[in-house]
Amino acid sequence: MLKPHTTKSWDFIGFPQNVKRSTVESDIIVGVIDYGIWPESESFSDKGFGPPPAKWKGTCQVSADFKCNNKIIGAKYYRINMTFGETDLKSPRDSNGHGTHTASTIAGGVVSKASYAGFGTGTARGGVPSARIAVYKVCWSDGCDGASILAAFDDAIADGADIISLSLGQSPQDYFTSPISIGSFHAVKNGILTSAAAGNEGPRLANISSYEPWSLSVAASTINRRFLSKFRLGNNQIYEGIGINYMDLKNKSFPLINGASNCEPNLVDKKLVKGKIVYCENMSDIGQELVSAGAAGLIQKVQVLLEDVYGSSALPASYIDVHAASKVFNYLNSDSVSKQPTATIFRSYELNNKLAPYIPSFSSRGPNPITPNILKPDLAAPGVHILAAWTPDPHKGVKFLKFNIISGTSMSCPHATAAAAYIKSIHPTWSPAAIKSALMTTANPMRSSLNPEAEFAYGSGLINPLKAPYPGLVYDIDAIDYAKVLCGEGYDSNIVEQISGSEDFKCSKANSLAVADLNYPSFALSISLSETFSRVYRRTLTNVSSPKSTYKAKVVAPKGLEIIVEPSVLSFTSIGQKQSFTVKLTGKIDEFKASASLVWDDGTYQVKSPILVYVSII
Repeated sequence: MLKPHTTKSWDFIGFPQNVKRSTVESDIIVGVIDYGIWPESESFSDKGFGPPPAKWKGTCQVSADFKCNNKIIGAKYYRINMTFGETDLKSPRDSNGHGTHTASTIAGGVVSKASYAGFGTGTARGGVPSARIAVYKVCWSDGCDGASILAAFDDAIADGADIISLSLGQSPQDYFTSPISIGSFHAVKNGILTSAAAGNEGPRLANISSYEPWSLSVAASTINRRFLSKFRLGNNQIYEGIGINYMDLKNKSFPLINGASNCEPNLVDKKLVKGKIVYCENMSDIGQELVSAGAAGLIQKVQVLLEDVYGSSALPASYIDVHAASKVFNYLNSDSVSKQPTATIFRSYELNNKLAPYIPSFSSRGPNPITPNILKPDLAAPGVHILAAWTPDPHKGVKFLKFNIISGTSMSCPHATAAAAYIKSIHPTWSPAAIKSALMTTANPMRSSLNPEAEFAYGSGLINPLKAPYPGLVYDIDAIDYAKVLCGEGYDSNIVEQISGSEDFKCSKANSLAVADLNYPSFALSISLSETFSRVYRRTLTNVSSPKSTYKAKVVAPKGLEIIVEPSVLSFTSIGQKQSFTVKLTGKIDEFKASASLVWDDGTYQVKSPILVYVSII
């Protein structure tokens, strides 16, 4: 079982609504493997759309409560054991909200005056609003099983999807026991890039959940939006926490109680908490239980106050730091409180997050747990406080809201998916690796001062969809090269043959490729403590922009790391021409990691690659 990683963002990364569009954007089909979709959402209106592209071979599982249109051109659901929970709907319809949110972030149409109960009011839109959506529902109330994910990959490939988006997570495991690794390999072998969420297990290192060299691993980044939630105690003292409260208690005070054991899952006493604001000191997520029990609100102490973690709440809530929590605790236990302690929670308000962009604490970090010399994540995209379409389910405590603001790498993944689809619409013949390279080498640099884990947090940087279709040069990779790397890493020949899908392919010396020689757009080197290292990387660049151009290598490296690029000048005379070079890393580092970079610059295009040398922690 896997789990999900729970529109200002497009403007924030410099991708405005009136960006230049390709006439074939409506022929791009994005396969969304998730919780399904809410087809009646305005974001999925097919007004102005023609019939599905001729290449589409998929179907729609029509039921009493579900049908497709010319926007949602296909929809299927998968349930291996055919058992369903109370909230599960036996159709491609999304009862969770997660699938609807991700799909609309990718390809939702333009919806004016969208908001989450007045928050984030503006125009909601996907990155490629004219693209088509194919839905593959593999997730249910108990998670997302691997067999369903593999079946969905099979169908998305056969149906004609151009890009696959996967906002689901897994614990690090061998490539051949991971449904995401296997499915995404089959996709890339068929010319389809898989964009996958990096995971929400940060900030500790080496817990990234999408680590395959052939998929695009997407970390989450903040945007310039933050929400604060104030509350007032019965002694008229006002304190400030974080959270997104759409409800307004109209300045009315409610009894305030110390929840104690009622703050533990499955231990809430409905009679005790009904009509009261509950103060909790544990970290359990019991918001929905308190809603069901009729509580008036929640004030919750958190050890580290992280605005990027706490978002929209099912009831009025304020998440507070240790200092404010001590004031609440003292008030609850004060002798001066002669009657029932009271409190009120105010409607939240939005502020500008001036530090953005940076990587939030929850976003999973590298290094790559399976192939340490492939840098992961690949890049970052907006994943905090993202407004997108939602399932209007009254059981969620957010009654009939058509949009929601939530955070997670599940939200960053569809931003990268849309950017990949945008490139695909402009360059239909580009390979998955070329699209991925374009996204990585044009990404905007991020500040290591705000992200101590540096490339382990953000990879190549923050996506720049406007620039990505015009990278100058790309690092292209044949799908079979990934199989050759697996051979070089010592994987069993029979298994590699199975995943390569070719009976003619056998692991041999000729069919092996060192990781350092995989034509990846980034460079990583895992070393031992105090090791003096010397490593050579071989790369090839393909010209995709100006027919005649000359690129010069520019290297930035810290003390202790020497980088030699040969040749240091590459000249091209035609589109599609390839030129090879080597990068030699030598030295000895005193710190845990050393960050460097290589930029190929012709005066118009800058093709940027991160270089990271680090001491192995695995």
